[in-house]
Amino acid sequence: MGEALLAGLLAAEWCGVADIAVVEPIAARRRQLTKAHSGVAVSAATRAADGALIAVKPGDVEAACRAVGDAGVARVLSIAAGVPTTALERWLPSGTPVVRAMPNTPALIGAGAAAIAAGSAAGDDDLVWAESVLSAVGVVERVPEALLDAVTGLSGSGPAYIFLVAEALIEAGVLTGLPRPTSVALVTQTLLGSARLLAETGDGPEALRAAVTSPGGTTAAGIRALEDRAVRAAFLAAVVAATERSRQLGQT
Repeated sequence: MGEALLAGLLAAEWCGVADIAVVEPIAARRRQLTKAHSGVAVSAATRAADGALIAVKPGDVEAACRAVGDAGVARVLSIAAGVPTTALERWLPSGTPVVRAMPNTPALIGAGAAAIAAGSAAGDDDLVWAESVLSAVGVVERVPEALLDAVTGLSGSGPAYIFLVAEALIEAGVLTGLPRPTSVALVTQTLLGSARLLAETGDGPEALRAAVTSPGGTTAAGIRALEDRAVRAAFLAAVVAATERSRQLGQT
């Protein structure tokens, strides 16, 4: 995810290449990043900066925070899953502005969805800075930190739900006689086109669904089968379960 944000910032010309530095302790990974992103400084040492993005595994966050604090970094944006701002602030010099974020994997193609929450010392200018970073790879919403678990359960885990739906639809196409490549192509474009309709028409999902559901028609029969099998309730339960798991992980 950190590299996705790096690529997005470079593509959006968020700032000059010379103004971005990457800290990576693993030598082999440093070589990969240097080769992939020409002109970007990649090193094992943290240096002073206007802001730092913490994009490491939860177990490595404390060390990363202490390193950026010792280097004199002015503010921090963390995308480390499950690590609350109180912990981040404890590991950083007192008064360091912290913004916590939950992005998702479509950021890899510049189509991510992220939410951000401010720590106790973060002001509006810090939130604007964090938004400018994350908006390079998608859309950004501001939420209270207490809602970041719900964001995790919905948009953080959401791509996996959609991919599961895609798998099921592809198998359904094969079951009803379509060659697998044809089913894959049709399902992929159907999901893409449906998402664009939802994003670009201004109509809600209920109106768009109604527009394609003729009384007594084929779509109505399919929707009834889905409702009979409680598909809507299953999605509600999935988001609730993922949200609760995110809360549990944040307490460990």
